[in-house]
Amino acid sequence: MTIFLETERLLLKELDLEDLDFMTALLSDPLTMRYFPKLYSRKEVEQMIEKHRFRYRLQGHSVWLLQRKDTKEAVGELGLVMQSVENKAEPEIGYILHPKHWKNGYATEAGLAVRDYAFEKLNYPYVISLVRPVNKPSQAVARRLGMEVSRKAQFFGYEHLVFRVDKSQLRA
Repeated sequence: MTIFLETERLLLKELDLEDLDFMTALLSDPLTMRYFPKLYSRKEVEQMIEKHRFRYRLQGHSVWLLQRKDTKEAVGELGLVMQSVENKAEPEIGYILHPKHWKNGYATEAGLAVRDYAFEKLNYPYVISLVRPVNKPSQAVARRLGMEVSRKAQFFGYEHLVFRVDKSQLRA
């Protein structure tokens, strides 16, 4: 198990095939995925995990499994992924948590750690989060990460709000 980051209550670890059962359950759950374009099969999730593992090697980051430090229970995923938005590569913080772990502040806690890592270690000038207008809970997380809506964009066939925070904003 390769730990990428630790927060007060969480571990962010690199995904591997040992996480396939949890990730399949997460990404095939209709409640969890209600704002996403589709539910994912076990085979698709396996392919995603392999893609994330490739990105770890290539870029040094991707999507990580979120685990509680105290119990090692998986609670969701959170990542820093280079997304192509309107033909421009942009660093996006994205998050999906299992419903039983909603409203515990986990996405905010891990998101802040990843945002700071993106600024301090990777020297990205900004990060974004892509959130559909109907997804009010994820909008609230983006705002707690210091982001504001900068524009709207089409992403995977749906309109998204592009939340953004610049590194320079946090220093001010």
